[in-house]
This record gives sequence, structure tokens and C-alpha cells, in this order.
Amino acid sequence: MLFEGLELVSALATLAACLVSVTLLLAVSHQLWQLRWAATRDKSCKLPIPKGSMGFPLIGETGHWLLQVYSKIFSHEALESYLPKIQLVIQDTLRAWSSHPEAINVYQEAQKLTFRMAIRVLLGFSIPEEELGHLFEVYQQFVENVFSLPVDLPFSGYRRGIQARQTLQKGLEKAIREKLQCTQGKDYSDALDILIQSSKEHGKEMTMQELKDGTLELIFAAYATTASASTSLIMQLLKHPAVLEKLREELRAQGVLHSGCPCEGALHLDTLSGLHYLDCVIKEVMRLFTPVSGGYRTVLQTFELDGFQIPKGWSVMYSIRDTHDTAPVFKDVNVFDPDRFSQARSEDKDGRFHYLPFGGGVRTCLGKHLAKLFLKVLAVELASTSRFELATRTFPRITLVPILHPVDGLSVKFFGLDSNQNKILPETEAMLSATV
Repeated sequence: MLFEGLELVSALATLAACLVSVTLLLAVSHQLWQLRWAATRDKSCKLPIPKGSMGFPLIGETGHWLLQVYSKIFSHEALESYLPKIQLVIQDTLRAWSSHPEAINVYQEAQKLTFRMAIRVLLGFSIPEEELGHLFEVYQQFVENVFSLPVDLPFSGYRRGIQARQTLQKGLEKAIREKLQCTQGKDYSDALDILIQSSKEHGKEMTMQELKDGTLELIFAAYATTASASTSLIMQLLKHPAVLEKLREELRAQGVLHSGCPCEGALHLDTLSGLHYLDCVIKEVMRLFTPVSGGYRTVLQTFELDGFQIPKGWSVMYSIRDTHDTAPVFKDVNVFDPDRFSQARSEDKDGRFHYLPFGGGVRTCLGKHLAKLFLKVLAVELASTSRFELATRTFPRITLVPILHPVDGLSVKFFGLDSNQNKILPETEAMLSATV
């Protein structure tokens, strides 16, 4: 009994010593970081540096691809060539959602949709459906562990992320090699084609590893944020049926929706540009439900902010959500009101950086036009070919971490529409309705 008591005391003493050591280590590290922070002040500027501390830097910006290459990938001409393919992918997906007998998890399905769009349209890969499904599961495991602590231990998130990345790159290498061997029958140049061609124009032949890294980066850019925004769009159309009806009225007025059914033929960029209310809806979704919280920038020149100096070389973070919530140009900031962006009101025009869902300045998101194009096509197809109902009693709570999304994924039942915009019921429901 005495020995057991001594062992317990020894264990508690060891634990206390560990806690004290960790606390001292953190305190010393924090103090050293504060000293480094103070040493970075611009001595040519008499203003003080802000109070507080910089915290511990974890991640910064990692973009490294040539801007000229990406400007081609997301150019007007490239978007015009992607548009019919994006529309087909969305149409196929909505048909699948409508044929599903039960409600679907919108956020989960939106992730599959954006992944499919990246694989089929941006990269032009012809991967069989079963293999594509497996690749999506591996990619999800990779994304879920991207921000894990860099501790390479068995069963750690970091190890799982590394293993998923290796498996993913094997699948991508196979798809790239098949794509390079089969160049016949294509009617457009996808993003990977442009990436390869642009590198040759710059006198550089990309290695397989560079192609895999570029491919993975393009998928990453098109995946999570677009899935988040797509889910937010569907949720707001569910919450505000008057907005959905007004959108349908615009589609009818512009000849996109005629006599209750979508007109034949693919959409065009000029057609979408003429849908002003659609543009307002997408802008308002992105204002209220920006997928990411903010971004990082490096200070290029010392400047003053509220009486303090922000020295050259500092890393600063800007908050997109706080900017949208506090911008004085927006009235009733918590209200979903697409008309705030109409030509009559144009609340976003009074100031340069009050509205920045894709960031701002020279480092604004290069894929923003593709993201807006995708959301517009999705909204048009939802308004034209689908009816959808919330499958739960209340709307789910929204979480902001790691990216904005509903906590339960948003459970929704989809129905197809006939030529009169009436719901196409599943066969069993149609039979029951006919007997009443």
C-alpha cells in the first residue's frame, strides 16, 4: 500500500515537472518572439508598433506558379471553352440528385461535384467512374489532414495525409500519362493542356513531378471553396423562395427559360453576363458566406494604421468576414438581399476594399472567374430543372472551421421538373398519387 502511494506521488511529481517545463518553454519562446517582433520595427519611422504580440507564425502564402500561365488558364477564351463541359457535369449531377429516393447531403455531394468538375473539365481526364470515386475518397483523406501537426508517427494525421498524397499522385500520374498518349478527338484545350503548352513557350519542359504537383494544385483550388459556396447558394435559395422565383423570371425574360423548360443549346458567357439579378444573387451569397476567413500578405513598405507603424517585411492577416460585416457601405449586413448589388443601389461601388470575397490587390484569387462561372451555371440549372426541399425541420448551424459549411451537411430532397415546372415524382409516389 505504501509503495503504491509512493508510485502515485512520483507520477504526479513527474507530470507536474513536465507541465512546468512546457510552460517555461512556451514563455521563453513567446518572449524571444516578442523581442524579434520589436526588432523588426522600421527605425526610420517614429511611430510605435502595435501593442500585443504577433503570435506564433504557422503558415503563409504558398503560391509559386507563374501568373502568366494561370492568366491563360482562367482567361475569357478558356472559360468559354470550359462552360459547355461545366454545364454538362452539373446537369448530370442534378439528374442523379433528383433520381435519388432519399434526401442527399448537399455539402458532401457538392464536394463530389466540384472534384468531378476539376477532373473532367479542368484537367480533361477520362477516368472510369469507379476509379474516380476511389480517387475522391483518397483526395478527401488528403484534404482532411493537410493542416495536421507535422508529427510523422504511425496513425497520425500527418502520416495519413502523406500516404493519401502518395496514393493520389500515383493515380494522377496514371491519368496524366494516358492523357498525353491520347490527344485525338478533343474539341477544347483544358487547363492542363494550357499549363503544358505555356511551359514549352517559356522554354521549359515540365517533369512528371511538376505536372503532378500542378494538377494537384488545380484540383485543390477548384474543390473546397467552390463546394462551400455551392452549398451556401442552395441553402439561401431554400430560405428565400422569392429570390429563386425572381431568378426564374429573369431567366424567362432573357430567353434562357421558355414555357417552363430550359431552352435548347449550351449557355454562353455573353448570356450569363446579361443575367444581372443572377450576378447579384451570387455576389450576395459570397458576401454573407465567404468560404474562407481571410488571407495573408507581406508588407512591402512601412505604413501607418491608427497611429501605429506596420513595418516593411511583416506578415499581416486580413479578415474577409469582418470586412463584410463592418463595411459601412452595406445596409442591414445580416440580411440576405441580392438587390443591394443592383444597378439602382450598387452598395459595393462606394469603396475599393469593402467587398473582397476573393481577396484584393495583385494577389487576388486567380480562379475567381471560374468559381463565379460555376456558381452561375449551378444557379441557372437549379432554377431551370430542379425543385428541392429541406429534409429537416430546421436549417443547420453553420461552422466556419476549417471552411464554412453546415454542420450536418444540409439534408435536401431533390425532384426533377417536367415541361410545366412540376415536380417529377418517383415512380412509387406517382402511383400513390394517381390512386387518390
